[in-house]
Amino acid sequence: MAPPAPPPSRVFAELDLAPSPAPEGRVEPAALPGREVHVSGSAELSARPDRARVSLRLGSRKEAAVAARSSVSRRLQYIAHTARLHGIPEENMTVTEDFSRVENTYQMEAEVCIIFSDFGKMQNVCNLLIEKLGTSVTINPPRFYHTPEAIDTLRRQVCVTAVGNTRRKAQEVCQLFGQALGKPLLIKEEETKEWGGHMDSHLSLSADSQTLQERIQNATAYASCRVFAVFEIKGKENRRSKL
Repeated sequence: MAPPAPPPSRVFAELDLAPSPAPEGRVEPAALPGREVHVSGSAELSARPDRARVSLRLGSRKEAAVAARSSVSRRLQYIAHTARLHGIPEENMTVTEDFSRVENTYQMEAEVCIIFSDFGKMQNVCNLLIEKLGTSVTINPPRFYHTPEAIDTLRRQVCVTAVGNTRRKAQEVCQLFGQALGKPLLIKEEETKEWGGHMDSHLSLSADSQTLQERIQNATAYASCRVFAVFEIKGKENRRSKL
């Protein structure tokens, strides 16, 4: 029984240096074809989330409607004042209020949603609100996510990095054969992949017990890119001029 054939080798570069044969019936020497090096390369990058959404809930239940509204209003003013002191733009904060009558009482509820781009500032604001408002406010764990601009930047960076890695491979191959790398003749994107970047709400219920760093890690986005490139070969390196 013949032994199994070995697996095919993976070729990441091909150097074409062979001249074409001289045509029949012609005396003048044939011109050398354009010499090329064919290379494939890849890259993988990640991007941490650049935004966090924090939701705060507060409420009051009183016999008088004015008292219920006033209790919630004072806390809303303090939350807005704290956010402004930490440089949070007003457009990054939204407030939703709900007023209802429950049996013989009036109930006022409110939800504040704040978008943070600075996670250290987010922790400072949340800690201060817990310290000053105590149990009268409920702060939900932050939800981390990426803006479309951040994802577009990741896509561009991984593509540019893959092209740079491919060019370095071509440079190494040319140096191995004593050749000089020329301009790129073809750069083709063969495959791109993206994964990760999930918000906590898409995960299991155990996400509420995760640490801040675990939440950021779970929301980290990844991207990979593989490209194929053809580079021109100039000729032998002029080592004397380099020296």
